[in-house]
Amino acid sequence: MSAEAADREAVTGSRPSTPPQTSWFEFLLDPSLLEQHLQKSHPDPSPVQLVIQFLEQASKPSVNEQNLVQPPVDNRRNRTLKLLALKVAAHLRWDLDVLEKGLTIPVLNMLLNELLCVSKVPPGVKHVDLDLSTLPPTTAMAVLIYNRWAIRTIVLSSFPEKQTKPGPHQLNMINLVQQEKELTDNILTVLKEQASDSIMVLEGALNIKKDFYIHTLHTLDLLAAGPSTANGETESSTAGLRISADELHCQVHYDLGGIYFQQGCSDPSAYEKAQEHFCKTRELLTKLSPDPLHCHLDEKRLAGYWSACRALTGSSDPSDSQLTPYGLINNLIKTQNYQGLIDAFIKDNVAHSLPNNFRHSVQLELLHRVQQGDRALEEVCHKLCLSNAVHDALEGQVLSVRFQQLLLKPSKHTISFLLEVCTKSLDKEHTSETSRRKMALFLKNLCERLEEVPLAYMVSSHKLFMELLTDEEKKTLLDQMRKRSATVNLSAKPLPSFYDIPASASVNIGQLEQQLILSLDARQIRQILIELHGMAERSFWRVNSKWEVPSDYINVILAIKDNLTRDLVYILMAKGLHCVNIKDFVHGRQLFTACLELVTEFSPKLRQVMLNEMLLLEVRAHETGAAEGSTERPPPDLVSRVRGYLEMRIHDIPLRQVVGEECVAFMLNWRENEYLTLQVPTALVNNNPYIKLGQLLAATCKELPGPKESRRTAKELWEAVVQICSVSSQHKRTSDGRVSLIKQRDSSLGILPRSKFITFVKKLREPLVLTTLISLFVRLHSIVRVDIVNEVTAEHLSIWPSSLANIQSVDVEAVAVTVKELVTYALTLNPNNQSWLITQADIYFVTNQYSAAMHYYLQAGTVCSDYFTKPVPPDVYTDQVLKRMIKCCSVLNCHTQVAVLCQFLREVDYMTAFKALQEQTSHDSMDSFYQYIWDVTILEYLTHIHHKRGEIEKRQVAVSIR
Repeated sequence: MSAEAADREAVTGSRPSTPPQTSWFEFLLDPSLLEQHLQKSHPDPSPVQLVIQFLEQASKPSVNEQNLVQPPVDNRRNRTLKLLALKVAAHLRWDLDVLEKGLTIPVLNMLLNELLCVSKVPPGVKHVDLDLSTLPPTTAMAVLIYNRWAIRTIVLSSFPEKQTKPGPHQLNMINLVQQEKELTDNILTVLKEQASDSIMVLEGALNIKKDFYIHTLHTLDLLAAGPSTANGETESSTAGLRISADELHCQVHYDLGGIYFQQGCSDPSAYEKAQEHFCKTRELLTKLSPDPLHCHLDEKRLAGYWSACRALTGSSDPSDSQLTPYGLINNLIKTQNYQGLIDAFIKDNVAHSLPNNFRHSVQLELLHRVQQGDRALEEVCHKLCLSNAVHDALEGQVLSVRFQQLLLKPSKHTISFLLEVCTKSLDKEHTSETSRRKMALFLKNLCERLEEVPLAYMVSSHKLFMELLTDEEKKTLLDQMRKRSATVNLSAKPLPSFYDIPASASVNIGQLEQQLILSLDARQIRQILIELHGMAERSFWRVNSKWEVPSDYINVILAIKDNLTRDLVYILMAKGLHCVNIKDFVHGRQLFTACLELVTEFSPKLRQVMLNEMLLLEVRAHETGAAEGSTERPPPDLVSRVRGYLEMRIHDIPLRQVVGEECVAFMLNWRENEYLTLQVPTALVNNNPYIKLGQLLAATCKELPGPKESRRTAKELWEAVVQICSVSSQHKRTSDGRVSLIKQRDSSLGILPRSKFITFVKKLREPLVLTTLISLFVRLHSIVRVDIVNEVTAEHLSIWPSSLANIQSVDVEAVAVTVKELVTYALTLNPNNQSWLITQADIYFVTNQYSAAMHYYLQAGTVCSDYFTKPVPPDVYTDQVLKRMIKCCSVLNCHTQVAVLCQFLREVDYMTAFKALQEQTSHDSMDSFYQYIWDVTILEYLTHIHHKRGEIEKRQVAVSIR
């Protein structure tokens, strides 16, 4: 033996041997092998796999001498295979839960039909016509099993099921999957047609009080041996496995409750029947042994069904409400015992038996009633919210927004109740240390959040607060409250003049620096700085690294010789700029005013700087108000100050570009087009790119209603924007001597870089200005993107040139990104602008994002038709838009919607509609859309298609449309 062979043998010998899987034909050759196999702890193949294999082999079609496919022959081999499948099911005690999980509907249908056959159920006779009490026990039981499966399958098929998409390796299985789906649909159709019969059969079985018997492996063996061997034993009253009447009735009641509950969607009275059956199920379940032979049901699901039925029928059962916390809460709401409801929520803070989502859903339900006008429930909602907040804190969850809103302006009564809830939510004997720490953290955060110092002291003096928090935590919180109390008392006194505040006694530098960082009061800032400079001679403007002043101003400020004044100017300006950035305009205005008062005494240059920053503050404050819905025009004084800034010619004054940028945007937003086009000095236009851009936009918007020849400024604006989106090209010789072309995106060809242009545009709000820019970029996009088959539409496209002289220099990607950014930004300002919505939809359409495109096409129709309660104007849903909507639906496999939309075209597109209706798989609601089809030709074709396919129900729906 070679060394390699020896190694291979050693490796093979070291592995544990896996017993080979038993093949299906081995059971056919040796019938006794099946029982031995099923007795194993983990048989391979499993019982349900064996059923599938046996029935698959028994139902294989045969091929005759002429190579024609014939149905499976009824020979001894196939009969034995079917019997083997029945014996496996008998081993599983005909447990439908197990069989339904492992077998598909067609396979289980075949198995149970075979059971009916071997159980000698009279063929051709409806089950509802059989008298089960006179049939042999195993025959009656076979009928009951089949009809139980029938109604269970109807219920299960009504649940939504996610379809699995075939992967690349499964593509050859698509036809088999489709065949199985069609077969399943056909079986379900038959079961639904016979549902009322199955219900009657099962309800009739509830009247039989004697025990039942079901086939076992032994009785099936006797059946296989033939009549002479069986000798009538299989028809005796004791043949098979005994199933008590209570056990069978319990299972039947549960299954009937499920079908009635499913029917309740269309017939509300069915919920009462379902409740009766579930009630009987629960009664019988208490009588059964812990491990019944035949009755297997999901008790959690039964409890859910029971709660749902009681809620839907409005019944109340005080004795039953003690069984589940849900029942108790439901009963309290129905009886309007709101104090009891609040007490139950507080008790649950200790028990934790109700999940968070249920508790919050109860609160939302009552809040909805308050919003509908039931003001009596307002206090109840507040108390539930506080109880839920404590529960969330103990669970480690994020506190709700509703609770945070209650803390903004709480009353003494609110805080008192909250502390009461906190006290009752801790079980004094069994509370874990984790729960105590969570409650301590909650009380600490509550104390810090309360702005009114008396309420904060109310929390900090409470017994629970004193017990749970450490001495260090209590000391820190009390110090914070004393400072807040001192601040409140100080602010209540009349303030002296800014320069008349005396320096207080010296305190710790660290504490003063912390106060300096936190304070927004100019007088207090000056006082703190005086004290700090009295204690140490250094620059305190560097205390906080987040204090930032624009680089344009730093040199001017740092040139101030007096250290105290320099620190004060720097800090006041930095804090004021921060307040403006976070839109706290009140504090920003106070800080800038104080700074202006200070610098006016010694620096005209800084005085002008502060005037400019105060102008920017007022502009932003007014624009913020407009963005939030205010329609009030700016005061004439503000407009005059903006004009004065734009015309400013003072030399040696540091100017921030953002001030001029926002002043131009301000003038455009408030339609000061006359000033921008006629009164701005020419020198200013040539030197300031924002003013130049603003002038071009204002002039173009002003001339839009005029004839084409008067739109000279539109061409100028076009050329300026093209330059902004162009790239500069350079030729560079490479190491191998070849010349390559290099494009630089950050070019200086335009009056502005593209990034700054986008920043400027996002300060605009005027619809006409934004529409003009969108129109320009849509036209530019359609010119530079030659690969686009479908064009994007927008308003006023005719005013722009239709070609470009130097198209190679335009950055195509920059144009595409800009047009998307523009439209998206415009829709954030006005989501109901139908023109912008259509443009956005077109952008998604030409980039093959059909779902998003359809969303915006529908939104455009919604806003101009009052949610489709009025006709959509034909200039919105043009034939082009409708054809694009049809294409979107077709790509998304919503073929019924395609047929509906084809009717809206000026000339109905029958070919597209017919082709769509031929599709058998449609990802929309299909026949529920038929009521929206009014074209007779399409309806006739639809009726023909369903008749041809044998789809009776869908054909009836199409025929019933008038």
